Amino acid sequence: MFARAVEAAVSTYNRHETTVVAPVPDEPVLFVANHGFGGVFDLNVIAFAIARRASGDERPVTILTHQIAWQLGVGGLIEPFGARKASHDAAITAFAEGHHLLVFPGGDVDAFKSWTDRNTVVFAGRTGFARLAIDNGVPIVPVVTSGAGESVVVLDDGAALARVTGVRERFRLNRLPTTLSIPWGINIGAVGLLPYLPLPTKLRTTMLPAMRADADERPEDYAERVRSVMQAELDRQTKNRRPIIG
Repeated sequence: MFARAVEAAVSTYNRHETTVVAPVPDEPVLFVANHGFGGVFDLNVIAFAIARRASGDERPVTILTHQIAWQLGVGGLIEPFGARKASHDAAITAFAEGHHLLVFPGGDVDAFKSWTDRNTVVFAGRTGFARLAIDNGVPIVPVVTSGAGESVVVLDDGAALARVTGVRERFRLNRLPTTLSIPWGINIGAVGLLPYLPLPTKLRTTMLPAMRADADERPEDYAERVRSVMQAELDRQTKNRRPIIG
């Protein structure tokens, strides 16, 4: 009931539009999505939920989530919605139970992009998701959302700050962004990990057709092929886009 209420609120407040290009296969799949902004609190997670509901798919979804949610003490709050601490074992368990799996390969590097890079799909060279799909014989369903990167203004992605403060070692965070948001104003690091009031930016989500690895395709090549397809869709969505308005 709570999840439905949140989805309804985002659908209205963010004027969310969903396009489902092809049905979700009737088997476990690996959903691969791009981040908008944020870690624990990211509009793209809600946008995904809205799009999947629109697709008519009802198979349970396990969401691999950064460990910081548990380090901040909110992991238990999001576990009822399918969140699990990201690990290979959690992924294997999800598929063994017949669940779909949702991953955001870019992690915090994709989630805390600067304003100028908000319409770029960043995987930061990570290809483990492609190997996971190949090893488990499941298709990848790309899901692309635009607009959430405009819910706050990211003044700096904080890559250098993450290095010098030690958060990479303690929290496995590669970014510590400087942002301008409601109600925090100019803030370093906390927004996206703490709740914030997103600007009423228009969201669009497209659920693309399933993709499978070609015979003998390397995980690195498969991962880049998926990223390229997602970037092409994000480019399509954001062509002539006006910030916030859509």
